[in-house]
Amino acid sequence: MTQVGEREIRPQRPISFRSAGMLVILISTLSLRASTTIAWEMNTYQDFVRGRFQGVSLSRDGRLMLAPKLETLFSSDQPVIWSVAEAPDGSVYVGTGHRGRLYRVDKSGKSTLVWSAEQPEIFAVAVDARGAVYAATSPDGKVYRVVQGKALEYFAPHAKYIWALAVAPDGVLYVGTGDQGRIFRVESAAKGEVYYATGQAHVTGLALDREGRLLAGTEPNGILYRVSAKDKAFVLYDSNLPEVRAISAAPDGAIYAVAMGGSLGKQMQGTPQPAQNPSGAPVSTATGTSISVTAESAQSGPEIKPPAEQPKPVPAPQAQPVVAQFTPTMDVSGVEKSAVYKINPDNTVETLWTSKEENVYDLLPLKGQLLFSTDSSGRIYRLSQDHKLTLVVQTNEAEATRLVPLGESVLAATANMGRLYKLGEMLEGSGSFESPVHDAGTVAQWGRVSWRVDDAAAGNISLRTRTGNSLRPDKTWSDWSEPLVAADGARIPSPNARYIQWKAELTGTHGKTPVLEGVSVAYLPQNNAPVLRSISVTNQLSAAGAAARPASQPAPAAYSITVTDTGDAAPAISTGTPTQTPTRAGQQQINIGWQAEDPDGDRLVYSLWFRGEGEREWKLLKTNLHENTFAADGDAFADGKYFFRVLASDREANPPASARETELVSSPVLIDNTPPVVTPGTPRKSAAVVEIEFDAADAASPLRRGEYSVDAGSWIPVESADGVVDSPQEKFMVRLQNLSAGEHVVVFRAVDSANNAGLAKVILH
Repeated sequence: MTQVGEREIRPQRPISFRSAGMLVILISTLSLRASTTIAWEMNTYQDFVRGRFQGVSLSRDGRLMLAPKLETLFSSDQPVIWSVAEAPDGSVYVGTGHRGRLYRVDKSGKSTLVWSAEQPEIFAVAVDARGAVYAATSPDGKVYRVVQGKALEYFAPHAKYIWALAVAPDGVLYVGTGDQGRIFRVESAAKGEVYYATGQAHVTGLALDREGRLLAGTEPNGILYRVSAKDKAFVLYDSNLPEVRAISAAPDGAIYAVAMGGSLGKQMQGTPQPAQNPSGAPVSTATGTSISVTAESAQSGPEIKPPAEQPKPVPAPQAQPVVAQFTPTMDVSGVEKSAVYKINPDNTVETLWTSKEENVYDLLPLKGQLLFSTDSSGRIYRLSQDHKLTLVVQTNEAEATRLVPLGESVLAATANMGRLYKLGEMLEGSGSFESPVHDAGTVAQWGRVSWRVDDAAAGNISLRTRTGNSLRPDKTWSDWSEPLVAADGARIPSPNARYIQWKAELTGTHGKTPVLEGVSVAYLPQNNAPVLRSISVTNQLSAAGAAARPASQPAPAAYSITVTDTGDAAPAISTGTPTQTPTRAGQQQINIGWQAEDPDGDRLVYSLWFRGEGEREWKLLKTNLHENTFAADGDAFADGKYFFRVLASDREANPPASARETELVSSPVLIDNTPPVVTPGTPRKSAAVVEIEFDAADAASPLRRGEYSVDAGSWIPVESADGVVDSPQEKFMVRLQNLSAGEHVVVFRAVDSANNAGLAKVILH
């Protein structure tokens, strides 16, 4: 039996069947779950993508290999790098949060603090063809022009946020703002005008296509515009996600865009979701990475929160808030968080990639392929022209916020720790991959681990394992084992436990990489004993032979016809009128039922025993039961108290040495099939009153009620002599008044605890 992916498989030997009957038997046997050897296999992209990558890439067909070399080019000591722009001399300018710093980083990684802004966030940086740097600050910020390390105010849009900048070839600067969603065109210092009002809350991305036309992404309706002139725009795409965050134009005329925020944004548009800060001032909301900016945090740095899905709000009203807080108004799970689109030159749109788990922050067309970065451990993916996906590298930061080309390399900016990584064309010399933690369900005995290697001559691959009994690896887990190098199988040296994790270490040779295609871990789970939770015993009627005929249905008449050879009917013969005897409706059955389960899912087999009160040995009622009920003939048990014992075993699903069993004994069960004995006394007449005394006694259980009927009338309850009917023996007095003249029949009925009824009658003249 072959199974693909990270799953448990149970190897079976090839079986030949000689008959259909044997086939049915063996299929039934193989379907039983048991504590047999299980193989945890990882083979596919979906299996591996949930692991931790360090210098290792993952191809769409589930192959692990060494990643392009990733170097830390620059560390800002800030929580996040929001913006990166390349200068003509090959250096880059980096804008950070939450202390508003602008750095220059050259090709070697040498950094210089160029400027410290008064506002905490520099969301956008751009560089023109002459090397002039533009930096936009938020909140209530402005655009500054930085020349030779000196920053001068260049343009004030009077907007709460400045999210994006773009410089045209002619030197014109475009400014994308919020919370009124306007784009400004700035020709020179202090000379700017509204170029296009989108009607959206925020302009979150700007770019220029190959013809120099402006592209703008917006929020909260996720619209991508192409603005060709003042107040003239065309909607290239209306996404089902609320925010178009990043835009990039390829040389062939194609436009790539990223949308994020949750697919319920369309449904929520127009529904304001205001928030309030502690001081009561209004708060503006928007999607994307969540930050809080206060007067105090401008010095200490506000807390950065991971991006999350959010419905599309309407623009916030004009106000002067003390706090600008970007927080999601609702979390939407199970739907797309982000998507990557391609808008072709003919305006047709392709959805290249979507995710329900990761938000895409930036993208970069490069050499016929497309790179994009996400918030899942700061991953960078590559899409080939045939849409095949590769996880290129994982920075192991919270988010990879920006991707910028730098010569033959790519720079990736990150958040959580504001670093700049350089992704080169050379491969890492070594790397590692940590698998997700696997749960064996119970403490397991580990077997062998084996793995498949493609092109082993390109390097070496070794595996380590570690185990523990807590879901997340911590200091209570075992240390990583020594490297295992026999790819065809090596015994797992880690101690037996419930959870296991493996780590593959890849080492390349001569610039090449070995390829790991799959890993299999064999183990034998500990066999757990069955669990018996309860035993219940009930009585019920069971049809005995032919069921009694309903009283409303008369018996068919019995007659015969005799024909003589003369054709005359035979003489009539009197046969009399036979007495009709109603048959017993059914015999009593004792139903014994129990609740049982097996933690391993093994099929259970039961044995049922009984013992009477005062008896020393258990007597077997039935063995090899697979159902959890058994019906016994109630007449086979004499009156008295009994105990029932159930033994549950998983022996049919496990080897004898590891089979487990559990037993449970019921509470005492009273069986009483004998009705009470009712003895009437002599009637005593006094005037218009007749008194009849009845004695009732039961040998097995206390009486519960007494009642009488006159001339087959309704039953009338009678109180016992001591007032409470609760003893095996009771006296009752029936008093009849004003009986009509003539003969009467008085029937007395006593009922015991088992609902058996004893009766006696008295005839009054």
